[in-house]
Amino acid sequence: MYSTALGDEYRYDLTAPKFQTAFAFLRRKDLAELPVGWIDLDNGVRVSVQRYTSFNEDEVFFETHEKFFDVQYVIEGMEYCGVCSRDGLAVRTPYSESDDITFYENPEFSGSVLLRAGDFIVLSPEDAHKPRLAAGKKMEIKKIVVKVPV
Repeated sequence: MYSTALGDEYRYDLTAPKFQTAFAFLRRKDLAELPVGWIDLDNGVRVSVQRYTSFNEDEVFFETHEKFFDVQYVIEGMEYCGVCSRDGLAVRTPYSESDDITFYENPEFSGSVLLRAGDFIVLSPEDAHKPRLAAGKKMEIKKIVVKVPV
């Protein structure tokens, strides 16, 4: 997650009850057994349990969300998640309010984070991200994306 420091204060409080709800869910011992689909939690937090095959770099695009943070947690497999600031990115698909998503053309420069089983990344609305990237080769992934309201 990019620094969102404003002077001596931070823009987001990751200790707020909504984040405590998200992190408490991720401490469950039965995550691998959860079926694919959506789960609604307290404090406006929603969980998407996903299963898919990872993608090659040119098959997916950077995205951002306006209404939610993403907490992406890998249960099985491993993948890269591309990351960069959304500032200056060229819009590929304009914002969809119903899906809370904007897609961007791939920038010339970006970074990536390797997520192995048990790893997570917290992505704010300012963080453009490109999840589901194959780490070496395409593989089956089981992942939880916790949607935490802004």
